[in-house]
Amino acid sequence: MLSIVVPLPFYRMKKVFTWLILTATFLFGASFSAGPFHDFHSLRSVAPFHAVPSFKGRAPFHTVGSFGSSGPILRTIVLDAGHGGLDPGTAGLFSHEKNVTLKITLKLGAAIKRAFPGTKIVYTRTTDALPGNATTTKQGIYNRAIIANQAKGDLFISIHCDATVEPPGGHYEDRITGYRKKAVYTGPGHSGRRKIVDAPIHQSVWVKNTKIGATAFIWKADRSDLKGDAIDQIGQDSKDVSDGTDAWDADGPEARIRAELYEKKYFSSSASLANLVEEEFAKAGRKTWGVRQRGAGIKVLEATGMPSVLIETGYLSNKEEERYLNGDRGQREIVRNIVHALVRYSQKPEGR
Repeated sequence: MLSIVVPLPFYRMKKVFTWLILTATFLFGASFSAGPFHDFHSLRSVAPFHAVPSFKGRAPFHTVGSFGSSGPILRTIVLDAGHGGLDPGTAGLFSHEKNVTLKITLKLGAAIKRAFPGTKIVYTRTTDALPGNATTTKQGIYNRAIIANQAKGDLFISIHCDATVEPPGGHYEDRITGYRKKAVYTGPGHSGRRKIVDAPIHQSVWVKNTKIGATAFIWKADRSDLKGDAIDQIGQDSKDVSDGTDAWDADGPEARIRAELYEKKYFSSSASLANLVEEEFAKAGRKTWGVRQRGAGIKVLEATGMPSVLIETGYLSNKEEERYLNGDRGQREIVRNIVHALVRYSQKPEGR
């Protein structure tokens, strides 16, 4: 059979070529040279994903690492002080989470500006009010994500405090401390038989709330609708600027591959920073609980289209750690640990 090949217009050929590059990168982890298309950055062999088209005016993957040496390493960091306003968060013996997180977050922003002068800092809140003056906790959570996505942040860091289910400081607990002999009667009335048994001795004992330590949470790698939508939303303003005529189709196969590549990259970058934060806490002598993945219950991480980390800085339910979290010395040490982690993160290839 005779086959007739109809040449495609250049912009269509370029689009097909781009899709092939993304697909091969996703499947084989190959490293490609962008050739004549100037909207590709120079690419490195960093497994598992190496190449995606750049968004106009933005670093690939929105990570603090950059391809090549041009452009700032950190462009925009969104800092989120957990809770606020009508949502106090957890409570200690004398403080509430919303106030502690705000103080730490403001100190963190100032310290990042000193360490990275060219970085723009965006806060989800700088006062006691919920982000966007929300009137419900749920709306406040979504406003945080909206602020982060509209700022097109390269990184989202949410500061929180933890607590156990037991009351702060400690609680009284009924315990059996021993046994004593006790006579009991079995059977009806006075004709019952006398029997000696071991009766427990109960005592109310004070149990101190001893749990301390910091934990870093990231959103798990499995694709979620909110995370995918946030990635797609940020990408919709971008252009394929090689010839100024072709835009990415948000519903096309290239966009879906791009979004999946970005989401995997976000997970890798988030995990990298979270591990570095935990390492810096440990170096400072803090108890750490490691990096934990969550697939539910942390909507603010799910709905942000960028690498995102939620840091539980310590337990307000522990008397000593509450004082540490509220004190200027403790807050500055926490900030210093996070900034050191950011510096190490920015020096890794592509934030990994």
